[in-house]
Parts: sequence; C-alpha cells; structure tokens
Amino acid sequence: MAKSTGTATSKKAAGTTKKADAKPPKDMKPAAVPASKKTAKAAAPASSKTKAAPAARKPASRPAPKTLPKANADIAPAVEKPWLASYPDIIPAEIGPLPAASIGALLVEACQRFASRPAFTCMDKTISYAETERLSADFGAFLQSRGLAKGARVAIMMPNTLQYPVAMMAVLRAGYVVVNVNPLYTPRELEHQLKDSGAEAIVILENFASTLQAVVAKTAVKHVVVASLGEMLGGPKGTIVNFVVRRVKKLVPAWSLPGHIKFAAALRTGRAGTFKPAEVSADDVAFLQYTGGTTGVSKGATLLHRNVLANVAQNALWVETAFIKRPRPANLVYVCPLPLYHIYALTVNALMGMQQGAQNLLITNPRDIPGFVKELAKYKVNIFPGLNTLFNALLNNEDFRKLDFRPLVLTFAGGMAAQKSVADRWKELTGCMISEGYGLSETSPVATANRFDADAFTGTIGLPLPSTELSI
Repeated sequence: MAKSTGTATSKKAAGTTKKADAKPPKDMKPAAVPASKKTAKAAAPASSKTKAAPAARKPASRPAPKTLPKANADIAPAVEKPWLASYPDIIPAEIGPLPAASIGALLVEACQRFASRPAFTCMDKTISYAETERLSADFGAFLQSRGLAKGARVAIMMPNTLQYPVAMMAVLRAGYVVVNVNPLYTPRELEHQLKDSGAEAIVILENFASTLQAVVAKTAVKHVVVASLGEMLGGPKGTIVNFVVRRVKKLVPAWSLPGHIKFAAALRTGRAGTFKPAEVSADDVAFLQYTGGTTGVSKGATLLHRNVLANVAQNALWVETAFIKRPRPANLVYVCPLPLYHIYALTVNALMGMQQGAQNLLITNPRDIPGFVKELAKYKVNIFPGLNTLFNALLNNEDFRKLDFRPLVLTFAGGMAAQKSVADRWKELTGCMISEGYGLSETSPVATANRFDADAFTGTIGLPLPSTELSI
C-alpha cells in the first residue's frame, strides 16, 4: 500500500476514512488502477535518458538514495527508497516545507500573483485570477453571514461550472469543510452523504435540486444556495443558456426548496458585507472526500489542509519532468473534462492548476463528445488529465482527429488502467504519450506516476512521488 507520513514540513499524510467520525475502515479503494497492477508494477520506473535499471531488480548496483534536505533529516523515515535512483536529477527526494499554511492561503497567493491571467473558462466565459479571488471573498462573506461556525460542513453538488471553484475556494477561506457530492446521486445516496457528513449548507446546481428536495428535511442542512448554468455567463448568453436548459432541453425537473437563495444573489449579499478570513491551520480538516471503497455505502476520506497541500507540492515537482524534453509554455492551459467533485481533477486541475497560474478549461458535460471537441478546437491545450474511456471516445471522433495537437505537452491518465491500444493510438495521433499514475482519495490523491519525459507507454503506474513511501 502507498503510505505518506504527514508532517507540517515535508510529508503527505494519508487521509483517514470518515464515517460520522468513526475509525478508518479496513477496505480502501484504489482510485487509479486494478489491484493486480498495483502489486505487480507499483515501482516500475519509466524510461529515461539515463536508462536507470528498475530499483527492485539490482539493489546492490544502484547508487545510494538521494540525500534528504537538512531541514527534514530528523523526520526522514528509516526505509529504503530504491526508486529514487530512477528519478531525474531535477526531482528531489522530498518536497520540503509546505507551500502555504492552508489551501485558502495558497489559492489567495496564486490569485494575487497571477491576477491578470485567465483562471477558469466555461462555455466561452472566462474569469481571471483576480475575479476568482473577489468572487470567493463575496461568497465566503455570505456563508459567514449565515452564522456557520468554523469547521462547518458545506456540501457542493454540481458539475464543472464557474461556480464550483468560486464556492470551493470560499468555503476553505472561510474556515469551513468542503463536502464534495456527485450531482448524479440518487435521493437515497444524497441523504446518506449529507447525514454522514453533517452538512449544514449546500451549494447545488438547479438541475439536481429536485433530488435535494426529496431528502433535505431529513438532514441537518439549513442553508441552500441554488446555482444555474447561465447565471455567471453574463448578458444575453446567460439568459439564453438558462432558457435552453430549462425549457428546450428540459434538464431542470420541477423543484421547491423554501428559503433557498440563488448563487448570484448570495454573491451580492456577501459583497455588501465584509469577509473575514478565518484562521486555518495545516491540521484543520479541508475536505470530506467520499469514496465508494470496496464494500458498503460511500465513506468520507478526511483530508487535512496539509494532506492536500503536500500532494499539490508533490505534483508541482513531478510535472516538471514534462518539461525536460519540451519547453514549458509561457501560460499553461489545462483542460478539465473530469469532475471537480472528484479528488483527481480537484487536486490536479483546480488546486495545482491555480498554484501554477494555469488557465483551466472546464467541460461541463464531457459525455457530449462532439461538444467537447468543439471546445478543444478553441484553445491551445497543454495539459490533458483524463481517463482511458474518454481518450478512446475522443480518438473515435472524426473532428477530434483534425485538431492541432502541437501545443499538447502532457497527457495524464488516472481513474482506471490505460489500455496499450488506446495509448498507442493517442501517441500516433497527438505525438504525446499517455502517462499513467495511481492514487486514491485517502492519499489526496496521487501516490505514483510515470516520468513525463518517458519515450514509451509503460503500462505501469510508475514511481512513488517525492515524500511518498510505498510497499508491496
């Protein structure tokens, strides 16, 4: 199993599984590859120019593991890490101090540093980093005006829309805990998660409000914020989008939630008030990230700010391997077809993307492949996190095969094993290899990944990231 021992300086602590503050269950579900691949290939290194041999095969002939930074020497685990010999020279063994005291602080710093850059784009509407910071402060002030105490659970139940990063950042900055909810949940599933998490507030897209209506009276939810697809698009376009979604496509079932407030109105209310940044430490809970596990009902992995911050730092180091052979684009563009309510896109796209000042292209409905391809045609995408089934569906689309892939630097696969046949076709079409990784909600999530400068698809989950311990 992958193990990351947490400290405030260098290690990533594995999140514990939460069910009404109970002890972690024994069954934890891998989030990226089948167990057979994890146990058989967890430490297989990606190819590199130095042609380093796999660590486990000839331990006697390997160079000594890299020296830990002095600041972390006193907390270094007394375990061998033979995979370090397969690290490129630019990647350290440990991540060093965490980049910020809390996730909110990390995101605010990013918004200030990259203020004028585009942060998130959805349906041709873009909000800058400065706007993201301001909107999150407005929504945070609204939440605080509801009288929620520090540590209160706030559920977010929506697909990839502009409201998601604003709400997520606001909740964390205000000192609350994000409870990510799959918007496709049935009423029974939603009721379980809201009760289990103790959520007192929820931000939900109107398309799924009828699901909440069926169960809200049975939960502790007191504050309901309802968003619409068009409200942040502005002008006539927003009105047209809402009309089409509600009246033409009939994607919004009738619903009634007395006392609710619309997302746009909540922003106005917060803007009229004052946001007071909460005192949040690295040891405070940031997310209750629900995962199916292997048996029973969904269980919440309790992720502290330091857990997630550490994984952002780990990924930020590892992504540099993508620029060993290819130049780093001046302004990175990520595409985000995977749901932000899932730990994979949440960490890789929303959090690491913001840490790097990237523009995230949010895809609300990636199952609409023709619509997805039209969005891809508008932007020079550099980094493409996805999964095997999505890559396969795109490869089978004629218009996708006509796109210009020259800007593409990195394609990263998680969530399930990538098939070699799909990887080979992807490389032939795009010129970019698919790199696999492995993770789970409890590890925030990425634990291992192939080197992004490798020349061939390995079919393995790669190497443990810096500050990660892994045993088989």
